[in-house]
Amino acid sequence: MYFVIRNLFNMMSSLPIDLAKVPKDRIDMEILRAGIIAELDAVNLYEQFAAKATSKRIKETLADIAKEEKTHVGEFQALLLEIDKQQVTELKHGKDEVAKL
Repeated sequence: MYFVIRNLFNMMSSLPIDLAKVPKDRIDMEILRAGIIAELDAVNLYEQFAAKATSKRIKETLADIAKEEKTHVGEFQALLLEIDKQQVTELKHGKDEVAKL
């Protein structure tokens, strides 16, 4: 568990992309994608903690926090879909491919 927490803090201390190298017209999209990544990492962390916690109250609280993080993913995604029309198209293509399976 120590290793997981240590890696989490290392990961959280830096962005997955160097925004200084991103063209100005793409910065907002990359910020939103980084936000989605951070929120999904938080969901995974809190769900793992909830699975390991021994206290029912702590388990329930962690599960609730994970649920809130999923809402944040949705907020970032909604904003991303407003400004990245290619993402909208590819999301639909992905959904269509899954429906065919």
